[in-house]
Amino acid sequence: MEFTVSTNSRQELVDITNEVADAVERSGVKSGLCNVYVPHATAAIAINENADPNITSDIIDALNKIVKEGVWRHDKLDGNAAAHIKAAIVGPSETIPIEEGKLVLGTWQDIFLCAFDGPKDRRVRVTILGK
Repeated sequence: MEFTVSTNSRQELVDITNEVADAVERSGVKSGLCNVYVPHATAAIAINENADPNITSDIIDALNKIVKEGVWRHDKLDGNAAAHIKAAIVGPSETIPIEEGKLVLGTWQDIFLCAFDGPKDRRVRVTILGK
């Protein structure tokens, strides 16, 4: 299953939990694994808190402190080296257990598409394995 997320900012974390949960429900799988993957070199998938909207901003701020803009060799090509590095740090996928037909996430956990080179449309792939 695949869906598209449109981002509005250069860097943004978008909650995609509902879309992933819908895919699990439509699959009919009661027990298994759900892999969420983004096939883009400047985007990533993360699981973190969504109750406080400051968390997503804090994550972006922390990555910006770790990975400076405009100082990398790749910037000579297209100016987005920092986006590639941030995506590599966070990673392109997460795998979540499925029990009783539902994603097994902690109370405060949601699934995020992390976009570091937007605004753009991003494809998200959801693969569900189980019975």
